[in-house]
Amino acid sequence: MATTDLAGMRRKFADKLKTLRLVSDMTDDIDRIYMPLANMIAVGLGSDKMHVIGVNGAQGAGKTSFCELMKIVLEEGFGKRVLCLSIDDLYLSHADREKLARQIHPLLKTRGVPGTHYVEKGLKLLHDLAAAGPSTQIRIPRFDKATDDVVPESRCDVWVGRPDVVLFDGWFMGAEEQPLSDLLNPINDLEKNEDKDAVWRTYVNLQLKTEYSKLFDELSLLVMLKVPSMEKVYEWRELQENKLRAATEGWENLRVMTPEEVRRFIAHYERLTSWMLQEMPQRADVLLMVNEDHRICLP
Repeated sequence: MATTDLAGMRRKFADKLKTLRLVSDMTDDIDRIYMPLANMIAVGLGSDKMHVIGVNGAQGAGKTSFCELMKIVLEEGFGKRVLCLSIDDLYLSHADREKLARQIHPLLKTRGVPGTHYVEKGLKLLHDLAAAGPSTQIRIPRFDKATDDVVPESRCDVWVGRPDVVLFDGWFMGAEEQPLSDLLNPINDLEKNEDKDAVWRTYVNLQLKTEYSKLFDELSLLVMLKVPSMEKVYEWRELQENKLRAATEGWENLRVMTPEEVRRFIAHYERLTSWMLQEMPQRADVLLMVNEDHRICLP
């Protein structure tokens, strides 16, 4: 196993836990979770090309924290250049979602489901990164959830050269489409009252089968952070919104959701989340469990 600065890795890992306000005893997760997975990525997959690691997990599962900690282990422990990317940063602009809502279905105004991302932009980004030379400069798209809109390109970070690893996270990362027969009956009040003819969920499913499958074909490895239940998704997403509210207190023109709005928001994702909890554990390359206390555990 090729390693570099293990002591430095552990120090930075512990510092990142403090920054993320995670419990300090999670330092044990380095040897239990992160080092074995990093070794699988850095050594097992080889170094002949850039590897895209898909990280799947429902809202609030801790995907961002997981990727930030994995980045430290891969960089400090294995000498890899690592870029963290989220499918959220490929969201359509507010204006483009409003246009889609008018043309296809009103529910597509809400960001998140398949069909509300710039998939071609994501594919081009991955291809450009994989083909980058040592001095190639590439803008990394970002999305501002507080303003619910795309960050102007001039304010986006610039990545130089080719990364060894891209940690690509998303709540439905690597998801497959549902059987059409599953779409007939509504799964919650949102679908029952606002998608009576199943136009929205059929469109979402078709996008997953076509456009998003191309994006997911870029993955070298699919990691699933499996949450305990849909109810935990609601609870943890509310917690995220509370943190956003606290961090942006006093800001103008923000769209931080109330608990009632959070539940309606998550209802957009319930169908696909429930489907992934059912079918993905059997085919994910790496399955990790997120327990009731929000800790990552081995199956």
